[in-house]
Amino acid sequence: MPNLEGKTAIVTGSSRGIGRAIAARLASEGARVVLCARSADTLKQAVQEIGTGHAASIALDLREPEACQQLVDFAVKTFGSIHILVNNAGATRRGLFVNLSDEDWTDSFALKFFGAVRITRAAWPHLKQAAGSVVFISGAGGRTPGAEFAAGGAVNAALLSLTKALAESGIRDGVQVNCVNPGTVRTDRLKVRLSTMMKEEGINLAAAEHKFVESCRVTRIGEPEDIAALVAFVAGPEGRFLHGSLIDMDGGATKTV
Repeated sequence: MPNLEGKTAIVTGSSRGIGRAIAARLASEGARVVLCARSADTLKQAVQEIGTGHAASIALDLREPEACQQLVDFAVKTFGSIHILVNNAGATRRGLFVNLSDEDWTDSFALKFFGAVRITRAAWPHLKQAAGSVVFISGAGGRTPGAEFAAGGAVNAALLSLTKALAESGIRDGVQVNCVNPGTVRTDRLKVRLSTMMKEEGINLAAAEHKFVESCRVTRIGEPEDIAALVAFVAGPEGRFLHGSLIDMDGGATKTV
């Protein structure tokens, strides 16, 4: 029997990239999955790929406070319960600190941090009833921020702290809480960075990837499926002893203890 048979999962930011891979992996493990992002069309494509019997979607902008409760209500109405919540939505603004405006900072926190806070708060009673699991998708920059990642590093670090705080509440309420920190993963954002490198240096894609990996001192570029496999393990029965864990999956990018 698949590890997650009979479970219901919400995965935010799941129309593409890491979130889409997580939704597909959880469904392959037997879970019924609610996908959420802003694009109805890409969500529809993702649901069709996974299979309508295992997935449903709702297009919402989770920066809007009321949208988070709408997502939780939709999941309960559609599948009757919530066992797993994967907070994956949210990109942050890159740039040097002196160039980041108040709007850049506000937008960086609006979805990835405050969206996750509101969804988790709305889902918590259902997760408590189901002895469920929350997984935050943060990022390696939360532990090792850089000059171009001042906003992103701050947001990711806030999610790491939130994970530890909620884990203590989770012990009382029977809700598992963990955080996964992906490193560089092959997403649309990475493709843009590699494309820029190719144009600036007159090299092909293979050379750009090799130079990127070498400069970052990592084993390789990650795939969305790498992160998805880890999330499925963490939220499944074999990962249940993990609690309050901040798990780096970054090919060795994080050099700090």
